[in-house]
Amino acid sequence: MFDKLEALEERLEFVTQKLSDPETIADQEEFRKYCKENSDLTPIIDKYHEYKSFKSTITECKEILSGGDKELEELARSELDEAQQGLEKCSDELKILLLPKDPNDEKNVIIEIRGGTGGEEAALFAADLFRMYTMYAESKQWKTEILSSNPTDIGGYKEVTFSVTGQGAYSRLKFESGVHRVQRVPTTESQGRIQTSAATVAVLPEVEEVEVDINPNDLRIDVFRAGGPGGQCVNTTDSAVRITHLPTGIVVSCQDEKSQFKNKDKAMKILRSRIYEVMEAERHSQIADERKSQIGSGDRSERIRTYNFPQSRVTDHRINLTLYKLEQILDGSLDELIDALVTADQTAKMAGNN
Repeated sequence: MFDKLEALEERLEFVTQKLSDPETIADQEEFRKYCKENSDLTPIIDKYHEYKSFKSTITECKEILSGGDKELEELARSELDEAQQGLEKCSDELKILLLPKDPNDEKNVIIEIRGGTGGEEAALFAADLFRMYTMYAESKQWKTEILSSNPTDIGGYKEVTFSVTGQGAYSRLKFESGVHRVQRVPTTESQGRIQTSAATVAVLPEVEEVEVDINPNDLRIDVFRAGGPGGQCVNTTDSAVRITHLPTGIVVSCQDEKSQFKNKDKAMKILRSRIYEVMEAERHSQIADERKSQIGSGDRSERIRTYNFPQSRVTDHRINLTLYKLEQILDGSLDELIDALVTADQTAKMAGNN
């Protein structure tokens, strides 16, 4: 680990010099590349310097304790204890900082929510999840935009797809993929019986055109008249767009906008992310050990969480965490859940590296 840290320290010195070089400053692409590397390396090296400072303090305290100076011994023992605790904590933090980063962590995301088992109640729960994520995004000052939706007459969603734009959005939301289950008395239930329903969530990193090469000849694009509660002017023109990617069979439809061009643009954004998801799934299947060390593989068929209304309880089944904060969580207070998932993921990866 320390050979790697020394090499990274030298690399940071090189990057810092490049950032002050007029030639680098003049080349905006190079400058951005080095700025990104500088921001990635600085927290690691700052923590390494803190580690070395604790190490130096320990050495000095041990020298004092072996020197026979009775007046300084008590102070040295106190400092030694603090430095040893600090060193141990620093060592753990450095191991986490040196874990391989997910290349998608800084990306924006596209979230797809679909009502599953439970009919109208599942659609209402899908709307609850959509509200939960938009409120969480708002708390992080991220921007959200609906890309495609299929609302029901009583306020639910058969499906809704939306983007979340903001720094580190994928790093925080990537663990949300899977089946979310709700246990409650539906508004449509006259007998007061508790029903179990479900909705699926897929979190996809938003990708640029250069990251996924889509041959226009592989696309079939159909336009049609939008349906559903979209407003009169939406329904009177052929503004809705359906794009089929022939090699994979992936189909994306968008009809929320009045403009055919805007619907096509949104559909292509979703299509790129879905194709990227297929590519990532193939890549992960080739490195199964890495996949096993991750908390939540992104498999949308995996049941990950239960929201129990009678007990005001939310349970994440992957890490056996239960919080009695249902109302706060549905209002977007997700950090406690997400922090626990991030920690569990890091712990699993560290164990996999040992």
